[in-house]
Amino acid sequence: MQEYDIVVLGTGLKECILSGLLSQSGKKVLHIDKNSYYGGQSAAISSLEQLHKRFRVPGPAEPLGLGKEWNVDLIPKFFLASGELVKILVHTEVTRYVDFKVVGGSFVYKAGKVHKVPGTEEDAHTSDLMGMFDKRRFRKLLLFAQNFDERKPRTYQDIDPKKTTARDLFWRFDLGLDVMEFTGHAIALHSSDSYLDQPCLETIRRIKLYSESLTRHSASPYIYPVYGLGELPQGFASTPAAPCM
Repeated sequence: MQEYDIVVLGTGLKECILSGLLSQSGKKVLHIDKNSYYGGQSAAISSLEQLHKRFRVPGPAEPLGLGKEWNVDLIPKFFLASGELVKILVHTEVTRYVDFKVVGGSFVYKAGKVHKVPGTEEDAHTSDLMGMFDKRRFRKLLLFAQNFDERKPRTYQDIDPKKTTARDLFWRFDLGLDVMEFTGHAIALHSSDSYLDQPCLETIRRIKLYSESLTRHSASPYIYPVYGLGELPQGFASTPAAPCM
């Protein structure tokens, strides 16, 4: 009879990350799930037929190709290429079992139009999201965030990241309201405007992370599993350290 240090119930993304990290630390982990598929709430439905059956709705009025060619994530989530989750996937060797692709780009809606968020220097020059002078001011903020190091106060440029608000940070770089909104939501990925009156440290971290992720893949900072998020739990289950049942 085999003995285990830890038993993890469920194969959602959080459970799989926990199982993988515990296994990497030397623990003997048994990972089990009552369902016949991996992923829990993070599963990917692998056909349109299953999707419509799950939500009890009739099929599409128009044909959308072969149902088996679709993978629909129950909880879609892009990964920043330099983010903590990607580092965990590399550390636990899940990337040996899961293929990723670079997401083509991201978009914002402004003044009744959809605009591509610039991913290259050429895109930035031709984008009409900002005027020429705004682009120069935004670039200064971007360079500040790229060079910012929490361990080196000399990189703060007389800004106290734990006291200066994000709003004041943007004002220091003379950013207009449109550029502030673009920076806060399209780059720092804040979901509301409440961050503006909070210390700017978290916003600087987010801008820096976005910039570092963009340098990994020139056109976009985002990556995604080729066959959907459901591949991640299967990838964790494939690692020899954590048997999954």
